[in-house]
Amino acid sequence: MMGGDKSLIFKVILLAIFFILSYRLFYLQIYEDKYRELSESNTVHLESVYPSRGIILDRYDSVIVENKPTYDFFIIPKQFWVKDTSQILKAFSITKEEFENNIKKARNYSIYRPSIFYKGMSHQKFATIQSNLYDFKGVSHNPKPTRFYKKPILSHMLGYVAEIGPSELNKDTTNYYRLGDLVGLSGVEKAFEKPLRGNKGYKLKLYDVNGISAGSFNDGRDDILVANGENIKLTIDASLQLYVETLLSGKVGSVVAIEPSSGNILAIASSPSYDPNILSGKYFSNNYLELQKDTLKPIYNRALMATYPPGSMFKLIQSLIGLEKNLVRYNEETYVDLNSIGDLAPEGYYNLEKAIVKSSNNYFFKLFRKIINQKKDLNTYVDSSLGLEDWSNYVKMFGLGSKLNFDISSSNKGFVPTSDYYNTYYGINRWKFSNIYSLSIGQGELLVTPLQMANFAAIMANRGYYIDPNLILEIDGEKISPKKLNRVGIDNEHFNYVVDAMEEVVVSGSARRAYMKELEICGKTSTVQNPHGYDHSGFIGFAPKNNPKIAIAAYIENSGWGGRAAASIASLTAEKYINKNIKRNWLEQYVLKGEFIDEEDKQ
Repeated sequence: MMGGDKSLIFKVILLAIFFILSYRLFYLQIYEDKYRELSESNTVHLESVYPSRGIILDRYDSVIVENKPTYDFFIIPKQFWVKDTSQILKAFSITKEEFENNIKKARNYSIYRPSIFYKGMSHQKFATIQSNLYDFKGVSHNPKPTRFYKKPILSHMLGYVAEIGPSELNKDTTNYYRLGDLVGLSGVEKAFEKPLRGNKGYKLKLYDVNGISAGSFNDGRDDILVANGENIKLTIDASLQLYVETLLSGKVGSVVAIEPSSGNILAIASSPSYDPNILSGKYFSNNYLELQKDTLKPIYNRALMATYPPGSMFKLIQSLIGLEKNLVRYNEETYVDLNSIGDLAPEGYYNLEKAIVKSSNNYFFKLFRKIINQKKDLNTYVDSSLGLEDWSNYVKMFGLGSKLNFDISSSNKGFVPTSDYYNTYYGINRWKFSNIYSLSIGQGELLVTPLQMANFAAIMANRGYYIDPNLILEIDGEKISPKKLNRVGIDNEHFNYVVDAMEEVVVSGSARRAYMKELEICGKTSTVQNPHGYDHSGFIGFAPKNNPKIAIAAYIENSGWGGRAAASIASLTAEKYINKNIKRNWLEQYVLKGEFIDEEDKQ
């Protein structure tokens, strides 16, 4: 077959698909209007048939989110009649005042058309009153699936479903939604609303003068079948997620765990959290307001939105930049005093590995000065500006300072300062190294998210590359294509050297509490300065060293040293995922107790 023939066939196929889709759209628009015209009569009414929303599963097919049946009740005021008002009050568990208000609203809307009377009756309640419904003339019901979070975990990432409001309705360019319809408003429920929701069906029902159903209009030939939502499989390990959330209980912070080889998120937790079931159903508004009032912000997704200075974990990036630019060599020793910046490491001779293990602030002060002031210009202000611009470009290659290409768009990009930033703050040629030296130890204006730092941990595990973080494995049984592979652009050998130092940090350095021989954890701690209270505890790491299965970032607010709270939680997370059980019960109890601040630190 000639190439021209193939092209013609392809064009014909595309044209056919176009006409099919166009006809379907025309059918839905025209016939929905037809249905609504018919339903204006007293005997023919349009009823929506709600699809069952797609269920959400973890990577091992364990159900996290499913649906439970609830029922909405409607009345037609013209046909509504009950012999005994107290009977309907008891059946629906409503007061006489509520009953009268509902009737009044229905009459104000239309005496001939169905109007909502009661929303979200549980299946259990419905079963108890079903036999009484024949006593209530002009009352009909419609099943409506409601979200049920079988495993009350992952609330921040899953998001919630609620009735669409006027503002969201105005944004609906598809004309699909009507007031009262359920819609995903955050997290996975929002990001994947279309496949999860399915498509409503429509039925034309006949009612007699007493408001009793008389069957389908036209024998159902004009009905449109409902299309249930598609199931979504997450990358999440539900068992690991539950364990991480348990470790975080009573604490403020977050943990993100990534499979380095794929970019798949294994666990992503923010604390404090909440039971997502309280935002499912008719009490959504009240419960949401209560969560908003909580001063600990349980609805705030710290894993994606909270920003912190990276602290000493950033020394790993400084090391890699220095090595790549040949400003430092592997075993080169430099004498370090304590005159430049505050430090817990002693003065003395340091090579790069020792400086990482001991977390010498003064060593990295000197290294950062070499990076910034490379004598590219005789004017020290210009030289500093050129050096910082070069440095910031390197830092951004690690996925910092911008939003990662993640399935959930509502994330913070953090901040990596540039020369333009300081030009605006101080003025052009009005700042130099002495104004920005706090960046040398990951403080100052630098800001990162826990997701970004977990991704950085994956970069270290992979020795120089990362795959865009991913939360979705499958939609309706179809595997999601692998995401983009991003290379940092720093020599692989430099990573190997820094990883060796990270291993020693856990074996003999500030993260000794995280050590477990068979795990081969490599990591780096941070004690992040906090002007508003106790310092934040930070840690990044991965395990095992030579065949990494998990990369982790942990930030625990107001918990002091990174080697205590954050390193312990990250280490237990790795142990749980790799070994499936916990041998270090002493460490688990230490974390659960949550007393990370020594008495001397409280002074």
